Amino acid sequence: MFYESTARSLLKSASWRILGTIITVGIVWILTRRLAVAAGIGGLEAGAKTLLFYLHERGWDAVRFGKKQVQPAVIWFTGLSGSGKSTIATHLQAQLQKRGWKCEVLDGDVIRSIFPSTGFSRAERDSHVRRVGHLASRLESHGIFVIASLISPYEESRSFVRGLCKNFIEVYISTPLSECERRDAKGLYARARRGELPRFTGIDDPYEAPVAPELTIDTTAMTVAAAAAQILDFLDSSQSKRNAQKQLSVSGKGAVGIAKKAA
Repeated sequence: MFYESTARSLLKSASWRILGTIITVGIVWILTRRLAVAAGIGGLEAGAKTLLFYLHERGWDAVRFGKKQVQPAVIWFTGLSGSGKSTIATHLQAQLQKRGWKCEVLDGDVIRSIFPSTGFSRAERDSHVRRVGHLASRLESHGIFVIASLISPYEESRSFVRGLCKNFIEVYISTPLSECERRDAKGLYARARRGELPRFTGIDDPYEAPVAPELTIDTTAMTVAAAAAQILDFLDSSQSKRNAQKQLSVSGKGAVGIAKKAA
């Protein structure tokens, strides 16, 4: 993957300006056959257009029309193993990156593979979720969208993470246990049923479904693309509401200022 560095952008702009000036000088020389005149007009044109471009950009910077602030969010997927969390998270990440938004995926299984000593008792699960939640909140504070995909079975743990984040979107992947077992690509449920995997969520360890999630998605009869689209629609709607509220707040402050001056 490639991206445009600031140095490359500046070099491209400078080369374009130089090329334009050379063309101007060439045209004037062809018409007048006087190199000094051509060089003088070329230099004047380059200076004038550089100044005008600067003023033009500064002017547009002051105009709010068309500007839409993007508020980063922590999109927290919770649900049973095999419900579709990771698959949707990967697809959603690609869609956000297409928009040019900085995005990171925090997958529970991947993080556990890095820290294999992380256990599955209630206390250990709670600590695991809280640590990932803290990391997610720090990334969010630096303007990065975070897609966290963890079973996170306990309401208390998820509520703790919600309290850490400024813009927390809980997405409950509510795919039923029977469907998750039917998929069972890794054979985890079968092993749990045989008692080989103790404290397995949904079998011999409880899953506390979210009380009031922002979104509930059942992937039994829904494609990954459709699920991601539903989340994107919610994001767009929430972004629009935030921008509208911010504009109202700015307008309100302006009105208060005018009233104070009038008083």
